[in-house]
Amino acid sequence: MLCDHTSDPDEHLRFLAFTRASLEACRRLGFAPRVLHCNDWHTAFAPLFLRTVWAREPLFRATRTVLTIHNIGYQGIFAAERIADLGLAPAARELLHPGDLAGGRINALRHGIIYADLITTVSPTHAREICSAEYGMGLEDSLRARGAAVSGILNGVDYEEWDPRRDRYLPRHYDAGSLAVKGELKRQFAAREKLTTAPEVPLAGIVSRLAVQKGIELMFEALPKVLDERPLAFVALGSGEPRYEEFFSALERDFPGRVRFHSGYDDELAHWIEAASDLFLMPSRYEPCGLNQMYSLRYGTVPIVRRTGGLADSVQHYEPAPGTGTGVVFDDFNPGALEWALNTGLDLYAQPAHWARLLRNGMAQDFSWERQVGQYVALYGRLTAA
Repeated sequence: MLCDHTSDPDEHLRFLAFTRASLEACRRLGFAPRVLHCNDWHTAFAPLFLRTVWAREPLFRATRTVLTIHNIGYQGIFAAERIADLGLAPAARELLHPGDLAGGRINALRHGIIYADLITTVSPTHAREICSAEYGMGLEDSLRARGAAVSGILNGVDYEEWDPRRDRYLPRHYDAGSLAVKGELKRQFAAREKLTTAPEVPLAGIVSRLAVQKGIELMFEALPKVLDERPLAFVALGSGEPRYEEFFSALERDFPGRVRFHSGYDDELAHWIEAASDLFLMPSRYEPCGLNQMYSLRYGTVPIVRRTGGLADSVQHYEPAPGTGTGVVFDDFNPGALEWALNTGLDLYAQPAHWARLLRNGMAQDFSWERQVGQYVALYGRLTAA
């Protein structure tokens, strides 16, 4: 059960209706799902509805439930005075979380955590993180109470869409054995973006929602300082909070010919940024999984990431002595740590042998769904065998 959402005041009503309609459709069609896989707060009440509204429906007697949390920052909270919207009998309302009710609210995601048979999130590290006060966003106690029922499975990448060997937006294609083509694409992109830096100057990029989660504020201090001190060009694509958009717009004004900012999202431009950039920035405060770091690895673009969530699970810090690792990884959430990571990436870029090894390591990684789907099959098997 997965669907899109808005931020309208009656949003919870629409998703309650969607969830109930989905279950009622199963009943009317005589379809007995062995596993009902719910996603985020939008369908998180389904496990509770199966235990209450449809508790006596024989069709659902063997149905088991999985809840996947893609972003714990969005919990579907609405006022407790809207309790009637749930359509629960008075006795069933006793199953609602008493602490939330006492606080005058109903938290949809919490009820999925409490009543789903298994809970997953989109990376193993994030599954551990959300059980802590730092990352649990108020739901850590409910998650810890579920113990081994909480696990993480890393998301996969659609390499039909994101692969420089076949990318439909690129005029030429390349792989680890033809990286000179990547250099030519960088030159074409720089001309298109009206960057005036020399071709040998490293290009860093970012494609992101401009939200608190993404750690954009770390760039406020770190990025201008590095741009002042070292040869570097930078291209950003994204939209979101005005203060972040204003920062990138000001950066473009302050560094003409070296910085370009595009507000919004454009799929073709996103592909070009991945292909043309030498470095890709993801300094996230938290990152359940993240996909751009995986795209970057396939495109021979070195990800600079903070060690959190799926970033920690998919990017390993490069160690020059053994020549192992796939990117630049930093730990602390502060501007100095990001500045260090940027300078480390630029230092590696200036060492051709290490840079070539780093790119080869990254391009050899495989995060295809074919590798990940087996974990979901095993998860469903664990449920249906119980």
